[in-house]
Amino acid sequence: MRWVLQSVDLVVLIGLLRHRADDWTVRSLAEELCLPPATVQRALERLAVVRVFDAGRRRVNVGASEELFVHALHFIVPSVVGGETRGLPTAWAAPPLAEHLAGNDELPPVWPDPHGEVRGLELQPLHPRVVSLARADAQMYELLALVDGLRIGDARVRKLAARMLSEWILAAPGAARP
Repeated sequence: MRWVLQSVDLVVLIGLLRHRADDWTVRSLAEELCLPPATVQRALERLAVVRVFDAGRRRVNVGASEELFVHALHFIVPSVVGGETRGLPTAWAAPPLAEHLAGNDELPPVWPDPHGEVRGLELQPLHPRVVSLARADAQMYELLALVDGLRIGDARVRKLAARMLSEWILAAPGAARP
């Protein structure tokens, strides 16, 4: 088994944080994230190896999660920006960051989507399922956009995204409490 974290592991981690320990199964989490159960199971194993997820307690380690997102994310899933395309806004161009930052004349980052209503610069998403997850669930959209704020934002955007994501992680139903 490969023990290196993959982008899908981060999607699973966000999914875990959204549920209490007794509120999910591998199958239910897989359905929610539109992933095969085996993919979710392997992600849980990798997250446990790096001590972000405690498999015995079925809880996410808050401190390790914050550190992973804020400090290691750009090494696991570097931002790849492409040319102009139609898509779904992300990072500072999407909620909740867009509500706190003034707009500018730059093209916004977007996840490529043929049904997208915004023209912007293509940002390869964290995982291929991101656009469908974001369209289906407003909270998931906001969390994935915050993660992209950490991946592609300037220092001001990264600081705001880190603060907002940390606040959410601390209050998340699936976070381990001391």
